Amino acid sequence: MESMGKKKPRSRRSFTPQFKAEIVELCQRGDRSMGQIAKDFDLTETAVRDWVKQAEVDAGERDGLTSGERGELAAPRRENRRPREDVDILKRATAFFAKETR
Repeated sequence: MESMGKKKPRSRRSFTPQFKAEIVELCQRGDRSMGQIAKDFDLTETAVRDWVKQAEVDAGERDGLTSGERGELAAPRRENRRPREDVDILKRATAFFAKETR
């Protein structure tokens, strides 16, 4: 009885840029609401809203970072993550061995 009413969390899904573009196009036509389109394609309304907003930014209709600019910012962050993790491991190892020598 406890599990009634509780939903299992859905695993994270990824969508192709072509699929996102088709959903955005459907939303921009105005035949159906974003909520109805999201429901029809088993998507969250928030995701659809974000895709439409990003498409508007990429088209220059809205202020914000374009998809290309987001990619340019993400690359250095990815590159810097590995050295930071290595330094963190070395710090923990140093602390571990410092305890053992006392």
